[in-house]
Amino acid sequence: MALNQGITEILLSMGLDDRVAGTGTWTDPVRENLAEANADIPRLSDDNPSFETVLGAEPDFVAASFHNTLDDTGSGSFDQYAELGVPAYLASTECSKANFDGDGARENKLSMDAIYRDVRDLGVLFDEVEAGEALITELESRVKAASAHKAAPGTTAAFWFANSEAPYMAGGVGAPQIIADALGVENAFADSDLEWPQIGWEAIAAQDPDVLVIGDLTRKSQTAESAKAKIEFLESHPVASQLRAVKEKRYIALPGADLNPSIRTVDGIETVAAKLAEFGLLG
Repeated sequence: MALNQGITEILLSMGLDDRVAGTGTWTDPVRENLAEANADIPRLSDDNPSFETVLGAEPDFVAASFHNTLDDTGSGSFDQYAELGVPAYLASTECSKANFDGDGARENKLSMDAIYRDVRDLGVLFDEVEAGEALITELESRVKAASAHKAAPGTTAAFWFANSEAPYMAGGVGAPQIIADALGVENAFADSDLEWPQIGWEAIAAQDPDVLVIGDLTRKSQTAESAKAKIEFLESHPVASQLRAVKEKRYIALPGADLNPSIRTVDGIETVAAKLAEFGLLG
């Protein structure tokens, strides 16, 4: 049972769709190359499926990308599954957090190695080591190609996931920082050790980034989820509309899944690189 989109797409990328009993907690449509493999997998919920719903699918194993999913307030905890003899796995990208409260403080920033570890772990757990290593090799090659050219010196970006009143902007420890580092971009809020601190528009205006990377989400749990809604807000807000990136329409829309630590982080690197080149900001 793959309890989050990120875990699901790893398993599908390894050709394990026939071993996925169900999925839950999606922010975006499935990656296009995985649509056929995903078509017949039951979607238990777009949010956290209940513990009872998961058990109804009779899984032999459950895996999650986020702690709040593998929790008794989400889809069931380690202890709940252990009592029934069902092994549970939490992504190493999540386990490396200093704590699971709030916006995810980390002592050390994430790297692609943590994402590769999840692929490798799942390959071992499903006895598909070769498939896992092949996927890692493919991802490494794509990262190398996408990051061959770096952003112009001093190029800054802010990464906005969701919420218009108190925006969740990327700190310097999560997947957006992986994207920024790969392309030589300065993350406007890299000094925060929170994955997604909430930051006011005045503070964002003080940074005045060259580019705004905005989450294009299909869920409906926060304000300004889609890229369209975000852009409409930016261009009508008295402070946000004065940002250089807004005046010059330097927006880069990414699916929410690309901004979470997963194999989709590589998609994020590729998309941001292409748009920076389009803006004339890539060397």
